[in-house]
Amino acid sequence: MPQRQPLLPPGPKSNIPGKLLLDYQRNAVQFLVNASKYGDVVYWRFGKYELYLLNHPDYVKDILITNNQKFIKHLGLRVMSRLFGNGLLTSEGDFHHRERRLVQPAFHHERIESYADIMTNFAERTSSRWIDRQIIDIHKEMLRLTLAVVTKALFNVDIESEASNIGQAFTAAMEYYHQLESPFYPILTRLPLPSNRRFKFALEHLDSIIYGIISERRRTRENTGDLLSMLLQAYDTGGDGGSLNDQQLRDECVTLLFAGHETVANALTWTWYLLSQNPEAESKLHDELKAKLHGKTPGAEDVKNLPYTTNVLTESMRLYPPAYAIGREATQDYLIPGTSYVASKGATVAVSQYVIHRDPRYFSNPEKFDPDRWKPEMKSSLPKFAYFPFGAGPRSCVGEPFAWMEGVLLLATIAQKWRMKHVASHKIAPMPRITLRPKYGMQMLLEKRG
Repeated sequence: MPQRQPLLPPGPKSNIPGKLLLDYQRNAVQFLVNASKYGDVVYWRFGKYELYLLNHPDYVKDILITNNQKFIKHLGLRVMSRLFGNGLLTSEGDFHHRERRLVQPAFHHERIESYADIMTNFAERTSSRWIDRQIIDIHKEMLRLTLAVVTKALFNVDIESEASNIGQAFTAAMEYYHQLESPFYPILTRLPLPSNRRFKFALEHLDSIIYGIISERRRTRENTGDLLSMLLQAYDTGGDGGSLNDQQLRDECVTLLFAGHETVANALTWTWYLLSQNPEAESKLHDELKAKLHGKTPGAEDVKNLPYTTNVLTESMRLYPPAYAIGREATQDYLIPGTSYVASKGATVAVSQYVIHRDPRYFSNPEKFDPDRWKPEMKSSLPKFAYFPFGAGPRSCVGEPFAWMEGVLLLATIAQKWRMKHVASHKIAPMPRITLRPKYGMQMLLEKRG
């Protein structure tokens, strides 16, 4: 008898070889949005690669929490170990648990609060350079600002002078990552392409900076109580008992440097854009800041008293989540709950923040920027995993509390002094790579607030 073919979910198809992959590479978020119209379980192929998109909060929980042990990071991020090494973003299993345990103390509540002054000091330093009626790329400014914050808070180093070079290094990494989405990446990464040369140069420059910081700290043996000091003194009580070597330190530093500034910079960039398009929300934000802060620089203790400011950031990350999708590779056959569909071992199973955050089943008028939607009664009725900008489960972003406080404090500090208007002639489009950046930057006209 002929072997019975497995039952497959509906999904996008094409008779033209490579068309689906080309569509995905042109605009991954739009591809995912279009694919989601097939239902809560969607299937397609890129050549030999099988992919499943699951579009329900219950599936988010099942993949990232309940059955997370049945998955590993997807191929693209594993290959990006060329940049991140074996750090938190790319490592697996016991090694990942060990690294997370070592890093976790730097993000305890009390320690995060101690970073508040660093965050607001750099925000004031950044905005003090701006000129009324000046047009700036606010995305570049936010990348520079959040990079300065994370390096000072976690490594006790002020490297604002290197911010441009580090930013270029991570931008080159984004280009390189885009290549990895092609099934021909093993060939492409070996060719003398400009993107490969830029990535190689960027990696060498980044390594020289990070290893220089590590070397100087080892030389001085200074314990400043920051993350780097913790890692230098860390011993693995559950393993070989040895201290972290320079390669391991480098991998964690690069990973946290990237994740710690990229996510918040993107979130704030989209926030400034959305506020410029929604004057009523912008007015409510300014009213709250005036009523609660009276012109003073906010501190950690003020965050809980700025609910509308927090809601502005929450709503911005609903529409433009810094990470737009999470992919996992099945390490064994995976029966999708409530269905007869089985994702075979080796298939990629994905959930998308961008798709689920805009699902009208959970968010009324989902395309509208509406910070007022985040009322307590709405939050209590929302399925738990209908909103997950920082992921969920044991591999969720370890720095999420840091990112929330930083985002609120930087937004509050800058918005007290500046209003921003998007330059109408400037094109807006999301650029999905590792994160969701604005493709053409974000040109904004600054207006000094009285």
